[in-house]
Amino acid sequence: MKFFLNRRRKIGRKPMEFKHILPNMVTSGNLLCGLFSLILVLHGRVVPAAWLIFFAVIFDGFDGKVARMLGGGSQFGLEFDSLADLVSFGVAPSILLYQVSVRSLYIIGVVAAAFFALCVALRLARFNVVHVPGPFQGLPCPAGGLFVSSFVISGLNLPAWVMLIVLVCTGLLMISSIPYANMKKLTKKSANKTKCFALLSLFALSFVFLKRHAPLFLFTMYIVSGLIRFDWGNWLLRPEARDEAIETKH
Repeated sequence: MKFFLNRRRKIGRKPMEFKHILPNMVTSGNLLCGLFSLILVLHGRVVPAAWLIFFAVIFDGFDGKVARMLGGGSQFGLEFDSLADLVSFGVAPSILLYQVSVRSLYIIGVVAAAFFALCVALRLARFNVVHVPGPFQGLPCPAGGLFVSSFVISGLNLPAWVMLIVLVCTGLLMISSIPYANMKKLTKKSANKTKCFALLSLFALSFVFLKRHAPLFLFTMYIVSGLIRFDWGNWLLRPEARDEAIETKH
């Protein structure tokens, strides 16, 4: 009897709509970038593996926008996004840094890499449960994963113990309560165009002059901005939009 009841329930279920499928397909791109990064690390292609983590953040940024545009956000999509982020910004960077640097420290290197991935998992779980308006509480996982991966792209040959400290400190920043700029609510109407142009110019010039060191420079700036309590998202707003945001918050 249960078999027939369960079958009727399955038949009665509506197929998933396209507005729910498309955002999850974009999230799949994020997950696949992380998986391909891991595969490249196994084959010793560490620089392309690091760049794939950067490509993962593009998919991670677009899935939410696609969901909001189509009105197809769902709890499934939220959980799937967190799983993809764990692979792309937690597991992949930790294995990448382990293979490139901290492997020479043996068990201590293993613990450091595992600690980083664990902090990403904890950060994602907290983000899904605790919704605090305004700045991010703790360093966002994509920024943390991209920061440690940028050391590989830059080609800096730092001692293994230095990279171990980088992994551990980045992990601690992610699970901390230090506020970091949240620029997701920045829109064309609320943004200060002059400041946005200045920031984009800084991005472009950093790649022109620093080349492969540019990602490390830019993400170091973002990490330091949180430590000194400088909110990029608030700075990029027009004065009237900033005042409105403060009134809404209070």
